[in-house]
Order: sequence, then structure tokens, then C-alpha cells
Amino acid sequence: MDFPRRSFLLTGLCGLALAGLTQCKKSGGGDANTIVVGEVAALSGGTATFGQSSHAGTQMAVDEINASGGLLGKKVTLITEDDQSKQGEAGTVAKKLISREKIVALLGEVASGRSLEMAPICQKEGVPMISPASTNPKVTEVGDHIFRVCFIDPFQGTVMAKFALARGWKKVAVMTDVKQDYSVGLSQYFKEYFTKNGGTIVGDQSYSSGDKDFKAQLTKLKEGAPDAILASGYYNETGLIAVQCRELGISAPLLGGDGWDSPSLVEVAGKAIEGSFFSNHFSAEDKAPIIQNFITKYKEKNDGKTPDAMAALGYDSMMILGAAIKKAGTTEGKALRDAIATTKDHAGITGVISLDEKRNANKPAVILTIKDGNFVYVETVAP
Repeated sequence: MDFPRRSFLLTGLCGLALAGLTQCKKSGGGDANTIVVGEVAALSGGTATFGQSSHAGTQMAVDEINASGGLLGKKVTLITEDDQSKQGEAGTVAKKLISREKIVALLGEVASGRSLEMAPICQKEGVPMISPASTNPKVTEVGDHIFRVCFIDPFQGTVMAKFALARGWKKVAVMTDVKQDYSVGLSQYFKEYFTKNGGTIVGDQSYSSGDKDFKAQLTKLKEGAPDAILASGYYNETGLIAVQCRELGISAPLLGGDGWDSPSLVEVAGKAIEGSFFSNHFSAEDKAPIIQNFITKYKEKNDGKTPDAMAALGYDSMMILGAAIKKAGTTEGKALRDAIATTKDHAGITGVISLDEKRNANKPAVILTIKDGNFVYVETVAP
């Protein structure tokens, strides 16, 4: 779905789902009966599936909270801004949400680079920010008001390096999106663990978000006869990389991180991505009741669509915020910040979440493979 550039005001009373967004009118700042939460997500542009999924999960959590009586006797209002997947836009709309709408907290972004734009703004204004899925370590290093409910790239990169070595893949080539902090960090941590533990990087090439032709880089990587190729960027370019690998006669599987988690990956890559592997936060194949209940409710609200990890992380971020507001007994910035920081053993959809002293989530990762066009569970890796 393509969303025009505008702000969406979403409340439980509006009863709106992502598939049919319309604008509801309300003056900013909330009142005696509402708590206003901001969200910044890529609802359009190059990484739109990330934002659409995380938003759907976040809205589902808001609806559930409101249906059960709200928070502190008030309804939650979610105001969502579309940053259009553009660098520079996330900071602009974050400022708008804080100054105009007087939000009590900010949820977002999925992309690390855009979270890094918003984090200094939230820190300066004393507004707690929870990223659902930004894995670059720098995000929470900005300050004590910045949190995340996902694992971080040092863990994710190490997980995939261990996985490659366990498969006997001692020679790996690397493709990095130098325009994305996420991709740069993931490649860095993969290479560090891989080379320290007996692996060899036989080629290291870069590209930029939005590129379409990768054959020059892949031709160079082919010379190293890699056992596997780490493609650490997002799904849009990774799909094209997979197709062009096969066109050049490269049969090595691709490896990646949670930035692959989009149906668009398979739509673009088709059979070229079959047999490749990536780390993620969630598997819809998990039979745990909490996960299957979430999937059932999500499908009911989203035209039968199965939730991906971004939807689950969006849901977890709002539920953790809601629990913290209840614990604090107030939405005042410092008290709310302190309550979020004490999050421990929260039973989330993406695992049991405890925040460490650096405000990062300590939780396992799952490894998925692509088989017959589906993301299929392989194993779980503990931190």
C-alpha cells in the first residue's frame, strides 16, 4: 500500500486498521481523557513494508490496551508520522510530534539510520523513545531516554558468523550497503567474529541504497569462490543481489539479518534466494500459545495476513510502553523513563524481554531459511 505524505491520528475509538487509513481530527497534546503516543514509521518509500508491519503491530497493541480500559483511566491515542523511508525526514517529523502533539513517548523507527536522527531530539527534550527494531548499537548510546526491544548487531552478526562456521563455510564474501548504519554494523560484527574463529573474508564489496546493478561487485566476489555471501542490507537490494548472483553463475547461499524480513524479498528474488539464511526476532512457526494467539488476532485485523517480525516488534514496543506507564503511575518524562528502564521478564511476542543497563533487549535470535518461497524456521540461538 502506498501512503501519501501526511500524519495519521489513530485511536481505538476511530477503529481504523492499516488497510483503510483515514484521518481523524483532534487537537494535539491530549486532554484529561487521553494519553498521546507518537510513532514514526516508513509507511511509504523503499522500506515501506517495515513501517507498515511495525505500525500494524503497534496499532493492534493500542487497540487491545484501549479495549481493556486504557492506561491510568485514559484512552491511548497513537499519532503516526510517515517518514517516507527518507533520511532526514524522521528527525523532522519527530520534532513535530514532540512540539505540536506533546507526545509522552515516541515509538520508532525500524531503520537504525532514521532512529539515529530521532534519538538526539528525544534525548534533548526528555521524551522516552523505544525503537522496535533498530539493531545498530549506536542508537541507545545516544542517551538514557533511548530504548529498544530488539537484539543488537554485535549479537546478530556473531550469530550468523557462528552459523556459517558451523556449516563448514570457511570462505565468505561480503556485500555492504554503506548508506545504512544497520548494514555497516552487521557486516563489521560478522567479519570480526568470523575471522577471529578461523574464517576468511574472500571479498568485500559495497553499494548504496537504491542501487539496481550489482554485477561489477559480484563479479569480483565470484573470483574468491566464496562458500557463502553475507548480504547485510535491506530486502529491496538483497533480492536483486540474489538474482544477479545466479545470473553470474554464483551458486553460494546468501546470509543476512533481520533486514531481509519482508515478503518483497521473495517477490523480487524468486527462486534465486532459495536455500539462503537470515537471523530474525520471530518465527510464525513457533507453536507457543502466546505467539499463535498473536498471529490469530493479527490475521483477523489485517485481512488474513501473517505477521512478520516487524509487526511483532511493533506490538512488543507498545506493550512495554503501556506496562511502564502503569508502573510509573504517570506519563511525566523522567518517571516514565525510569519505569521503562526497569523492564524485566516481559513476556513479549519476540521473546522474554529484559532491558540491560544500556537499554538493549537481552533475548534470543532465530535463524530462518527460504524454502518454496516461505521463511522456514531452522534454529534458535540464545544470547
